[in-house]
Amino acid sequence: MLTDRFGRSIEYLRLSVTDRCDLRCNYCLPKGFKGFEEPANWLTFDEIERVVAAFARLGTRRLRLTGGEPLLRRNLPELAARLSALPGLNDLSLTSNATQLARHAQALRAAGVSRVNVSLDSLRRDCVHDITGSDSLPRVMEGLMAAKDAGFSPIKINMVAMKDVNDADIGAMVAFCIEHGFVLRLIEAMPMGDTGRAANYLDLQPVLRQLQTEFKLVEQAATLGGGPARYWKTQDGGFSLGLITPISQHFCATCNRVRLSVDGTLYMCLGQEESFELRPLLRAGISDAELEAAIRGAIELKPERHEFSEKPQKLVRFMSMTGG
Repeated sequence: MLTDRFGRSIEYLRLSVTDRCDLRCNYCLPKGFKGFEEPANWLTFDEIERVVAAFARLGTRRLRLTGGEPLLRRNLPELAARLSALPGLNDLSLTSNATQLARHAQALRAAGVSRVNVSLDSLRRDCVHDITGSDSLPRVMEGLMAAKDAGFSPIKINMVAMKDVNDADIGAMVAFCIEHGFVLRLIEAMPMGDTGRAANYLDLQPVLRQLQTEFKLVEQAATLGGGPARYWKTQDGGFSLGLITPISQHFCATCNRVRLSVDGTLYMCLGQEESFELRPLLRAGISDAELEAAIRGAIELKPERHEFSEKPQKLVRFMSMTGG
């Protein structure tokens, strides 16, 4: 197993297949942003497969395809099929804004993607437009229903909860997820780049207490996936709520993941600058053994924890640059 210097097993790789997105969520990308990576610097499918295979040989079992918006990467189902066939991987999932999901859901499911997380911050069309810069809610809903029909399980809704923006919509989102059998995950806005710092941060601990009372939620022992969310469920088990709280109750002590950006840069932590570039090594003809050694060395750079609370101005890169 890959183990960092703090004894944490790294079993989860989040792979950004593009830094492009067809939305401009105001906590993620600034309006008019044009600093995207050049396509010549994107890892090819062959290079991606090599890196993921190396991680799998080193004990990584979970892989999530992310972006930007991953469905903007041409022929993504082909890549998913290649990755799902790699020995050692037992969980392939996708995070998407779902605007393109209706066209690709069946192909992705056939390719071996088992679980989908969909970013959706409100059920109000005007609110979604304000957040994303696009009248995208109808396409997102179409994509969600296509994912449901394709048999993805579970389907999780990722809702970045923001004070005086969409906090009043949480109850409606809970009801929507109960109706459709979706898992709801509430996420605290992270101070990444100027956009993240400008988001209206909302402490989710009081929100949890209110929802526990209203829906009689009990803590859920079993995890739903390999990520950082803590889960609660209704007493009949029909609805699960996850909280991702990097600010009010961070989860650094159990962090089990690293992120690989579209240009082959490994990021060890969302809230720190430590990184390691794999692309130059791959294109210089590195052997598999040398690649595995490079990955092990990169994991040694993983910091103990982020400093979002202590140094909110520290991180200048945007979320889309790292991968979700």
